[in-house]
Amino acid sequence: MISLVLRGAPLRVCVGALAVSALTFGAALAQNGPPRPLDVPYVPTPQNVVDTMLKVAGVSRRDFLIDLGCGDGRIPVTAATRFGTRGFGVDLNPVRVKEAKENAAKNKVQRLVDFVQGDLFETDISKATVISMYLLPSVNMKLRPFVLSLKPGTRIVSHDFDMGDWKADKVEKLDYKTVYFWIVPAKVAGTYAVKAGKQSFDLKLEQKFQEVTGTARIGGKDVAIANGKLVGADLSFDLTMPDGKVRKFEGNAWDLGKIGGKGWAARRI
Repeated sequence: MISLVLRGAPLRVCVGALAVSALTFGAALAQNGPPRPLDVPYVPTPQNVVDTMLKVAGVSRRDFLIDLGCGDGRIPVTAATRFGTRGFGVDLNPVRVKEAKENAAKNKVQRLVDFVQGDLFETDISKATVISMYLLPSVNMKLRPFVLSLKPGTRIVSHDFDMGDWKADKVEKLDYKTVYFWIVPAKVAGTYAVKAGKQSFDLKLEQKFQEVTGTARIGGKDVAIANGKLVGADLSFDLTMPDGKVRKFEGNAWDLGKIGGKGWAARRI
């Protein structure tokens, strides 16, 4: 069940079939047009770009894809048709939503995908494993805080526009088009007490999106970590130990305030 909020009133949307209240609301909007000016003009994503977006994001049957500003629904419909991916699209323009529903029906995937007229900024996106979009830089930046609050490992794919200083994990070029891809990183910044075999030390981590820096306090000295990186909740970094050997720490931020892996564990202090 997806929860949508339109103009401050909660609306329950059932993926696969709309509730009667949603249908009534959508019919009224279809007569009156969008409730406010559109955030972006409607420009369909070329099919080859759709194909690349799905490939770069690694979309599969196991995913739930939410398309923000879905237009005629071609991204969720393509994913459903090719991979059996469940999907959901939201668009402010009821004309586009009607087209998207017709597209799903034409391709016989309406049991897998659903489309709703609504404001993407008021849409619950917490259930997504993949989010796709073709918006504008200013809209991407407005969405960024919401995206970064999603579950670590959620994949984001964007046609043509990036997210400012949040560097893409992957960039794919297609002639005059660009596909950007990110993996939502866990939040690991903080100070930790680490136990690694016979070694115990404090670790201070700083974070800029998926890039991690920091220092370990070992033997009364601060030693900088190297090659710090997050891929979703998977954390890795290198640390020079007191014996002069470089040890690679690989683990998982499995819980707020706890990280660790084989041979080591840390808790936030």
